[in-house]
Amino acid sequence: MTRRLENKVAIVTGAGTSGVGVGNGKATAVLFAREGARVVVVDLRSDAAEETAAIIRGEGGECLVVAANVADSASVAAMAEACMRAYGRIDVLHNNVGILAFGGPEDVRKDDWDRVFAINLESVLHTCRYVLPHMVKQGAGSIINVSSIASIRNCGPDYIAYPTSKAALNQFSKIVAAQYGRHGIRCNAILPGFIRTPMVEQQVLAALKADPDDPAALEAHVARRTKQIPLGRMGTPWDVAYAALYLASDESSYVTGIELIVDGGVTNQIT
Repeated sequence: MTRRLENKVAIVTGAGTSGVGVGNGKATAVLFAREGARVVVVDLRSDAAEETAAIIRGEGGECLVVAANVADSASVAAMAEACMRAYGRIDVLHNNVGILAFGGPEDVRKDDWDRVFAINLESVLHTCRYVLPHMVKQGAGSIINVSSIASIRNCGPDYIAYPTSKAALNQFSKIVAAQYGRHGIRCNAILPGFIRTPMVEQQVLAALKADPDDPAALEAHVARRTKQIPLGRMGTPWDVAYAALYLASDESSYVTGIELIVDGGVTNQIT
């Protein structure tokens, strides 16, 4: 590794994995640590965060596990304080949480709509609220918000709350970039395409009304997606993690307010 994040402290939310395997947050936390960052591994489930931390520590990296509900302001405040107590600074904030709720505008439940916005969007307001003051004092920082190509394209199932919340996240990122650039703080969004993660295998298949435990249904879904992608494969969490690494590193010091699409070219195929 080239140690592109040497001496940096990074908070990664949603750093555990929903189900068996590696999700975007876990891959990003591990990669950040491999590149020299001290990583605050944040997840709602402490056991999921500990699994990620075990990989980091097993490879000789340094990390701190924090169990936090990013949809709860007080929990996020405690998360930021824990990071400052342990490391004294916050250089990178990587917001990687997201859930789906089924239903279009006529049938999505109000409770589901509110929960999607609380987790996908309001959580980023909370993390920025408590991290930005520290970055302002430092005169530098990088905020990375994981959005989705669903924020700019219709990607299929009826789940209007998810793409709408992610579209709002894109604009939120641009406003933060514009407002805090004078403090040396950058804010960018990553828009992953069809990434094969445990969340996709569970939630997207459910949205498509397929059995997530049926291997044939999963492979049929992957085959359908693959046909749409110019590069001929679904993405992996590491594809998203390497995009995040670029935005977290000083290599992107003149990059802010962008939507970095990581999709194998699929948005060129979807109108």
